[in-house]
Amino acid sequence: MSKIIHIKLDDSALPPPTPEIEQERKVAMFDLLEDNSFVLPKRDDRSVPDGPYRLGLSIRQKRLVFEIATEDTNEAGEFHLSLGPFRQVVKDYFQICESYFDAVKSAAPSQIETIDMARRGIHNEGARILAERLEGKADVDNDTARRLFTLICVLHFGG
Repeated sequence: MSKIIHIKLDDSALPPPTPEIEQERKVAMFDLLEDNSFVLPKRDDRSVPDGPYRLGLSIRQKRLVFEIATEDTNEAGEFHLSLGPFRQVVKDYFQICESYFDAVKSAAPSQIETIDMARRGIHNEGARILAERLEGKADVDNDTARRLFTLICVLHFGG
């Protein structure tokens, strides 16, 4: 079973999230644990422990860190990704989310729908970048990449 069964975000060094960001985080974590595909490919003729996996996400020294353990907490791998490729899309995502949250309070339904479509487009772009950056390290489906991107945004928010 190649999936994530537990996720821990190390956000201890971050400022408290806004209520909207906290809600995004909760939904992403719930959805991720409900349905995801996360496969560690075989590397350099070494066997990789089978899932399910426990995933720790953090930002250390301006790098996104994935710590992966098996269900019984044995280490299964760790890899670091540069935050550079994510910076602009995360910034764009937060800006469009702010517009969306403001629009929900007072805008016409057609305006809300337009902003939401733009928000989904930026979110898809972030998921695509993440899937590319994970290539050779972990195989994820599109929904898993989208949910992980949301969690990266939460970490990046204070990072």
